This record gives sequence, structure tokens and C-alpha cells, in this order.
Amino acid sequence: MTTLTGLDLFEREWPSSFNAARVGLLVHPSSVNKNLTYAVDLFLQSKKFKVTALFGPQHGIRGETQDNMIEWEGFQDQKTALPVFSLYGKARKPTPEMLKNVDVLVIDLQDVGARYYTFIWTMALCMEACAELNKSILILDRPNPINGRDIEGQILDPHYSSFVGLRPLPIRHGMTVGEIASYLKETFYPKLDLKVIPMQGWKRDMAFDETKLPWVMPSPNMPTLDTAFVYPGMCLFEGTQLSEARGTTRPFEIFGAPFIDPDKLVKQLDAFKLPGVKFRPSYFLPTFQKHANTVCAGAQIYVTDRAQYKSVQTAIVILKVIHDLYPSQFAWKNPPYEYEEEKMPIDILAGNDELRTTIEQGKDISQLETSWQNECENFNNQVRKKFLIY
Repeated sequence: MTTLTGLDLFEREWPSSFNAARVGLLVHPSSVNKNLTYAVDLFLQSKKFKVTALFGPQHGIRGETQDNMIEWEGFQDQKTALPVFSLYGKARKPTPEMLKNVDVLVIDLQDVGARYYTFIWTMALCMEACAELNKSILILDRPNPINGRDIEGQILDPHYSSFVGLRPLPIRHGMTVGEIASYLKETFYPKLDLKVIPMQGWKRDMAFDETKLPWVMPSPNMPTLDTAFVYPGMCLFEGTQLSEARGTTRPFEIFGAPFIDPDKLVKQLDAFKLPGVKFRPSYFLPTFQKHANTVCAGAQIYVTDRAQYKSVQTAIVILKVIHDLYPSQFAWKNPPYEYEEEKMPIDILAGNDELRTTIEQGKDISQLETSWQNECENFNNQVRKKFLIY
């Protein structure tokens, strides 16, 4: 049985209170139904409401901007003649002008299960704007592609809030977009009129390839489900001068730098006997971003057992090993990063400064996992469980 997303079900489950509403639609390339029909096309066919505006997150409504941190500005869509408003440019929160012809903002975004993937924070800022302007929000729910069960990594300390983490969540949160929206509404935007159209046929232990839905890249550097499984850990490399292999065909699965001896690195990593993962020495040439057009060496990650694999733990071990092997060449990335001008990128990604200081001071990294396991358990019991739909 194929999982049905909120988009597959919206005509049948459309709230009667939203009939004849003026609808804004926040979408990106993955906003397709089970037959690969784009949400905009489906919404324009409906007789229950009128689509008046389109909104796009990072990378645009059709994935036009390839790299991360590339802003784009709004335009009039040639195909539909609708205004398209950018939420990753001069504005990240919808302005009153953008929403003046909108009664209900419908959000159909495919998340990948990691706190720093920016689409959930675009959603949060839309919720904030709609709460202030007495507009409604409808979420069309989608699967967490790396399952809705496993949680891992530090809970965001609000002092380190940024566009890669506006509100407290673990790095790997194990929630759907609809569940996160419910958490955000109750905790931060209680006046918002929020509705969620849940999925049918999705279970929490499912990975995306078990849903039988088509994988459409939610962003240009998320080409496959394999990428999504390593991403919660390997996105931490954006906070370093190491390449996370942007500018290659296997971003986040490959990593390295010009100064690394790949055989020596893999031998050190193998000694940790990390669960559910193997490493292969690798050479690669990024075509853009860090070390562009320079041969890098490192390793490729192979997840051999998704149930055992811990993406955040694996990434932290890799960072520790490279830091200790090459102390004079390893470097953290300096700000600015994702609109944060002062705090270190690694700190806002990790959720606090403990990861960076633990590695810098040569402390035992296992204490990090112990602390976040306790944090995740508390967050799950006190917060997350209340908002699970499935």
C-alpha cells in the first residue's frame, strides 16, 4: 500500500471552514502527489478555494537555486501568472503585504528529519506571521523520510537560536512537519488557527522507500534517501573548513579535505567500530563551495544497517579523528553563516558550544552522547509525545 500524503488527500479532507478562501501556497520541488503531479497544478484545479499567491523557501518553488545560502527574490510566475514571494531573500518571514490577499496559507514541504534543514523554520516564521495577522495555516503532512521513531543529538539551547534552529528540537527529531507545527503552535503561537491534514498509511518506523512514494529532491544537495540518512550528522561539517562534498554528486556521503590521508583516516575510523556504518577511502573534486576545483581526500560513508546507524554520533567521531590527526590544519568555519553574524557556525548547528569545546579540549566525546541521550529522553517524554499524530 502506498502512503498517502496530505497533498494526496487535500480535496477530500479540505476543512469546510476554509471553503471559498483565498489561498497562498508554500511549496518546493517535492510538493508532488503520489503520481508526481505538482501541488500548484492540483490546487489550481480545485473549485473549493482560489489560489492567490505562491511562496517559496530556500532553493525556490522549483529548486532553482542550487547551492545553500543563495538568496532569491520574488517574481511573477509565467505559467500561472501568480505572484511568487521569496522567503529566503530580503524576507524570511512573510510580510503583511505578501499576505494581504491570503486567508489561508497552505504549507506542503518535504522535510528530511534534521533540525537544521531550514524548511521547518520557514514554516515557523509563517506561523508567527499568520498568528499576528489573524490568518490561518493548513499543513499538508508528509513522511519523515528517515523514520519518525529515532531521535538523536543535542536539544537546541535557545541562546543559539538561528535560521538552522529557531526553537528547541533534537538534531534528529523523529517528527513529521505536521507534528512539528502542532508543537510550535501550542508552545509558541497559541493564537494561530492551525489545521493539519494527516497522512494515511504511514507508520513511525517507516523509511521513505517503504512508503512507495516517489523521491523528489527536496533540495539540490539532497539527491537520494541515502543522503537524508547521513545528513543529520554530516551537516555539522558545514561548521568546519572540511568539505561535505557539495559540488559533487554525493554530498554529505563523502567528506574530506586536501590535506587528509584517506587510508590513515579510514583505519582510525574503523577502530571505533561504529554501528551500522562502513567507510571507504575516497578522492573527489568539488566543483563549487569549499575547496572548489581542488582534489580532496577523505572517505565515503556506507550505511549498512539503518536501525543501528547513528548519524550524529558517527559525524562527531569523524570530526574528532580528523581534528586529532591534523590539529594544525583542521579549522572551524567562522561566521557569518545562515544569517548569524557572531556565533560560530558549528555552535548554532550543534545547538550549543559543547561539541566544539569538547573536541578542542581533547575531552572524551562519549560524554556528549550520554548528555544528549538524557536530553532527548526528557524532550520526548515532556514535549514530543504530546504532538505525535501517528
